[in-house]
Amino acid sequence: MPSIVRMRAFIASAIGVTCSAALILPLAAPASAAPDTSVNAAAEVADPADVPGSTQSLPLSPLSTTSTRETGAPAVQGLPRRDVHPFSLVGVVWDDADAELHGSVQVRTRALDTGRWSGWQDLETHNAEHAADPGSAERDSGTVRGSTAPLWVGDSDGVEVRVSPETTDVRGPGSTSVALPEGLRLELVDPGKGPQQPPVTGTDEYGTEQAGAESGSDGRSGMSVQGSASFQGSVIPALSKARTEVEAEAAAGAVPGSKPYIGPRPRIVTRKGWGADEKLRERAFAYTKTVKAAFIHHSATGNNYTCSQAPSVLRGIYRYHVKSSGWRDIGYNFAVDKCGNIYEGRAGGVTKAVMGAHTLGFNTNSMGIAVLGTFTKSNPPAAAVTAIAKLTAWKLGLFGANPRGRTTLVSGGGNRFKKGKKVKLNVISGHRDGFATECPGTRLYKKLGTARTSSAHLQGR
Repeated sequence: MPSIVRMRAFIASAIGVTCSAALILPLAAPASAAPDTSVNAAAEVADPADVPGSTQSLPLSPLSTTSTRETGAPAVQGLPRRDVHPFSLVGVVWDDADAELHGSVQVRTRALDTGRWSGWQDLETHNAEHAADPGSAERDSGTVRGSTAPLWVGDSDGVEVRVSPETTDVRGPGSTSVALPEGLRLELVDPGKGPQQPPVTGTDEYGTEQAGAESGSDGRSGMSVQGSASFQGSVIPALSKARTEVEAEAAAGAVPGSKPYIGPRPRIVTRKGWGADEKLRERAFAYTKTVKAAFIHHSATGNNYTCSQAPSVLRGIYRYHVKSSGWRDIGYNFAVDKCGNIYEGRAGGVTKAVMGAHTLGFNTNSMGIAVLGTFTKSNPPAAAVTAIAKLTAWKLGLFGANPRGRTTLVSGGGNRFKKGKKVKLNVISGHRDGFATECPGTRLYKKLGTARTSSAHLQGR
């Protein structure tokens, strides 16, 4: 039996490679943002040694033949158990980005190596809470779709999905039922092969073995990473607090001897380091004026990944955000894995105020940090909370923000605050502070006080 499973896996893998072009059902490419002085049209070229991923996009249909007229409730939609080409991340999208999915989305998958089926797993319905702001070029591009959060399931070659609408007692007087959004599709993402030498293995203060750092010019922006040194390698190395302060002073043109409140620069795995295919995203970069706040998220992709798989998880999320959801790039500015490794997210420069698509209504003058995992019922690892503190101490420090302070942001519109409303928020906030959502999960949200205190301490406050 094992030999049969291995043979099936080998055949499926071979088919997946030879037919990768046919697997991708292309969506319209994201429209370029309107040119302005805040956009740099430079682009990176992906490492030719990397193997690009692919996306299978499969339409969902009613699973029951019972007429909705007979039951009074919308039919459950889905896909019966079937063989598919190999994938590792799954999500569901629909046509209208403004339409909300009220109901449950569940999937079962078959492991490529063992041939065993998983139990039913829930996908977070998401409902536009992570997205570009209303009225922005990214949101109005015409390519954006509604989507669930993606779920990391590991190497798989079989899938079954069901989308159940939220209903009331349809037999009672005045009862109602909720229709599902139109154009439901199952997205199966193969993240592809990343760099030959993954930069995240072993353990150290970041929960990972320090990889060798490479330095050179920053091909994305032509600007230095923190004033003088710039990098094109897989890792931006950590700096001491003293060195970080010196470079921050030089970059800001500060008076000699004046010390900014800034934490030491942490080690950051670059987009090249986690294997981002730069041909997927838009070529242009969009920036805001400053970074006044950091919104903390969980990716809701589940906790069933190893830290060595984190780059693959990121490549899967990136492809899902761009190819399936229609965004210009990955939505988050940074990501943190369960071992405390920090990753560059949306392109444009790690020291810059890059416009993200992480907190609907509050993407301007903020940054989004996603901890890879789901922390509604599971505690976030201490290494991840420590990484949040290190990253915010440094990045917020570049813009003079106090991690224990409060700041005011203007809402771009959402389900909690009307467009144009001035909102007082913690400088380090959870996603739910700006939008009515479970994100970043109750357990991670409870740790934000610890992150604020540690971050401020690292800044020297």
